[in-house]
Amino acid sequence: MDTLTSFDFDDASPRRQTSAAPYVRQKNGRNELILAVSGAKCGGCLAKIEKNVSALDGIDHVRMNLSTGRLIADWTSTTFSPDSIIDTLEGLGYPAKPFDPDMVDASRQKRERGLLAAMAVAGFAAANIMLLSVSVWAGAGEMSDATRTLLHWVSAAIALPVVAFSGRPFFSSAYGALKSGNVNMDVPISLAVLLATGLSIYETIHHGEHSYFDAAVMLLFFLLIGRFLEARLQRQAYKAADDLAAMQAVTVSRKAENGDLETVTSSSLKVGDHLVISTGERLPVDATLLSAEASLNTSMVTGESVPQQEPAGTRIYAGSVNIGAPVEVSVAATTDDSLIAEISRLLDVGEQKRSKYRQIADKAAELYVPTVHTLAALAFVSWFFISGDLRTALFTAISVLIITCPCALALAAPVVQIVAAGRLFRNNAFLKSGDALERIAACDHIIFDKTGTLTELTPHFSESDFGRDTVNLAAYLARASRHPLSRAVVQAACPGPAADNVEEHKGLGLSGLIDGKEARLGSWEWVSGEDTPAPEDDVSLWFWMQGRDADPLRLTEDIKPGARELLTALDEMGISYEICSGDHPARVALIANELGIKSFTGGMKPVGKADRVEALSTEGHKVLMVGDGLNDAGALASSHAALAPGGALDVARTASDAVYSNDSLESVAGIIRVAKSAQSRIKENFTLAVIYNMIAIPIAFLGLVTPLIAAIAMSGSSIIVTVNALRVRSGGKS
Repeated sequence: MDTLTSFDFDDASPRRQTSAAPYVRQKNGRNELILAVSGAKCGGCLAKIEKNVSALDGIDHVRMNLSTGRLIADWTSTTFSPDSIIDTLEGLGYPAKPFDPDMVDASRQKRERGLLAAMAVAGFAAANIMLLSVSVWAGAGEMSDATRTLLHWVSAAIALPVVAFSGRPFFSSAYGALKSGNVNMDVPISLAVLLATGLSIYETIHHGEHSYFDAAVMLLFFLLIGRFLEARLQRQAYKAADDLAAMQAVTVSRKAENGDLETVTSSSLKVGDHLVISTGERLPVDATLLSAEASLNTSMVTGESVPQQEPAGTRIYAGSVNIGAPVEVSVAATTDDSLIAEISRLLDVGEQKRSKYRQIADKAAELYVPTVHTLAALAFVSWFFISGDLRTALFTAISVLIITCPCALALAAPVVQIVAAGRLFRNNAFLKSGDALERIAACDHIIFDKTGTLTELTPHFSESDFGRDTVNLAAYLARASRHPLSRAVVQAACPGPAADNVEEHKGLGLSGLIDGKEARLGSWEWVSGEDTPAPEDDVSLWFWMQGRDADPLRLTEDIKPGARELLTALDEMGISYEICSGDHPARVALIANELGIKSFTGGMKPVGKADRVEALSTEGHKVLMVGDGLNDAGALASSHAALAPGGALDVARTASDAVYSNDSLESVAGIIRVAKSAQSRIKENFTLAVIYNMIAIPIAFLGLVTPLIAAIAMSGSSIIVTVNALRVRSGGKS
């Protein structure tokens, strides 16, 4: 409902200063432009934007993400001017600029600060004006006209600059909507505030008994609370796509034909380019390994908890980290076609789907606004015809606008969210999405990631799989290495010395002398010296010492505290669940069996997880995804609702609706219970708001209330829904 205001961008002028042409990029033989669009709030805005931009001669495809405010348009025409897209959007009342993550985030922060300032000013002014109003009410019949008028003038001196300042978000939004031939909920709000202020000035000038400055300022204060919370939640939600883009916006060392290394941006890479990936460096694109072997941490991409030893010719995905010696790779896909880009698109599509849940509220506002305007106009005409008194007719019309102002409707959901968020905060859970509670409460099936979600991320060795002396002997070799598997061995072993003559063999393991005996630690091929499959395919680490058989050192993971209690709670609530993990199927099966989870799948890629969410959704399920890695981001975004633990990757946290503490998985059950309780309170609040309007509108229309009484009734409806929202605190299982 907002259009461009001074809170949105640094340049509040609608005139465009720069051309969009420099921001057009070539992609697969097509021209593509990404714009940050301001003001699009509902499904109607989305449809209007896509319809009008698609109608431009030369445009081939247009896609807008309502949640992020990002529009992507592409074309092949050589004569098409990208500036015409911005001109079209501005003509529709939706100012746009070429997408720049830094600029857009700065503008969002600026708007958020502006709303906070407007809210603070309105709250301070409302408190002071109310004190003056109380003095007038208490002195009725005893206070002189001169004293009452003086207090009204003092109220006016406070209210007028506050209305002008704090009302700007609503006035600008209403003006933008009217200018483009539309009406939104900010129009009746603006009318009520301006008419109440104007009538108050008139009454003050003519020494009237009442003024309504307090109603105008209080109305702004209440509504700015909701507007500020909405802006903050949206800015947090926008970060997910930006973080993925930043992961690829890096420089990398490219090998020239003469063998020299040159530093280039990842966006300039072409298929076939040779890159040198240093130790600790993250791969920005999908590539093919050219070196003999590579040691990779792929947990962010595949969910695999164990570092991978990959041979030459292996496809390495963007997001993988080289934890061994520098390696050479050949680019297999550009940044736009990499796995991270695919996950980003999954995230974008998922966020777009989420916008559908706001369509019901948008539709209600669409019907509500013209109804209120019609009733107010009808009240004015009717009473002017009946009484012939312009003042009486205007009083009645203003009373209708104020008493039917959508304050209670606007607060019905946000105030419940605030109370629920406070309760969750005290239990170390943090909401990150404005409509998260509603969607979490509706979920009937949960998909769990395994590593980092159901299990602890730090691996250790099970005592039942080997003797203590075995791990202690293996640690003699491991102490000479910084490899994560070696660190795990050292952490599990008792303190001791290092082996003699230890050598690290890249991609294989370690060798050395323990008490003069040859020993090896590493892969099955290295330890056994045989080119045969390992006897146990789910074991990544083996130890051998002269005079002993090769012993497997199985990596296991601790099940997180509260996991079993969570599953019991889900059974009681009738919610089904399963595991979808990128980890080895054997390890997934082990954890699933230990927890008693009957449905589980291992070895899943990010697209596979998203496809599973889509399949369940097609079957009619409302899926709650719980995950912590980059490979979960697409599924987190496309699910009905999503949760992530506090230790999750930033992208997973920002793609989720709530983040819970790592201390115990029981937090997940608590979030679901609070969400269900909050959903009940929201429904009750909407019912109360509707009942209030059904009673209040006829009374106001019949001229039985003054604007002052209307303001009190309007404020009273807000207080009622707020008090009802506090009940969330007392009924987590309701």
